[in-house]
Amino acid sequence: MVPLPAQGHLNQLLQLSRLVSARDIPVHFVGTTTHNRQAKLRVHGWDPLSISNFKFHDFQPPTFSNPPPEPNSVDKFPTQILPSLISSTNLRDPVYNLVAQLSDTVRKIVVVYDSLMPYVVQDISVIPNAESYCFHSISAFSLYSFSWEDKKPILPIEAEIVKEAPSMEGCFPPEFLEFSKTQEDAPKFNSGDIYNTSRVIEGLYVDLLAKEKTTGTDKIWAIGPFNPVSIHEKNDSMNKSKKLRSG
Repeated sequence: MVPLPAQGHLNQLLQLSRLVSARDIPVHFVGTTTHNRQAKLRVHGWDPLSISNFKFHDFQPPTFSNPPPEPNSVDKFPTQILPSLISSTNLRDPVYNLVAQLSDTVRKIVVVYDSLMPYVVQDISVIPNAESYCFHSISAFSLYSFSWEDKKPILPIEAEIVKEAPSMEGCFPPEFLEFSKTQEDAPKFNSGDIYNTSRVIEGLYVDLLAKEKTTGTDKIWAIGPFNPVSIHEKNDSMNKSKKLRSG
């Protein structure tokens, strides 16, 4: 697992790791020492350190200064995370070396990487028994609406609401756009896309992404929600309350 070093991205791949490890498949989660610690401290509902086939690999990139948050920023983008995002490109060699080492011990090795981390995993394509899958942390609707805004293909009637989605213009600072361009320009080695979503909710947009090959592939899996969910049975007091209201 190769997550983007931002909490919303770290946590989603951590939750996917839980599902994969439950199938008795060894999972290796890579990142900086700081962000791996953050992921472990903030996880809810389970303890990744208690799983025997789950291992964190901590790498230490060059040091960088981290600015404080800017709560009054006009675009509301968390600019304080930009240095760590840019620094994550230094994981390219460590990640390749780890995958190459692990590939010698297994028949097949699979790399799942965040959609904003292709620069880091670009060299994995030379490993004969490696496959990689791109994980998208945003919803299928969001990704499709971003693509539609750029290309304006003809929409099916049931997807007309995409036209009402707000524009991305002005949402991101120049530094983030430059980082995104670096990822976009990196060579792609991708066997398919993974979404933390459900076809019950976003089936229409999952199918549109596949049909139009928006991300370059028609192999798409919607396998969410990842987060552990508890469904509580209704107790007697709740039932009595409903009866009183209906009476």
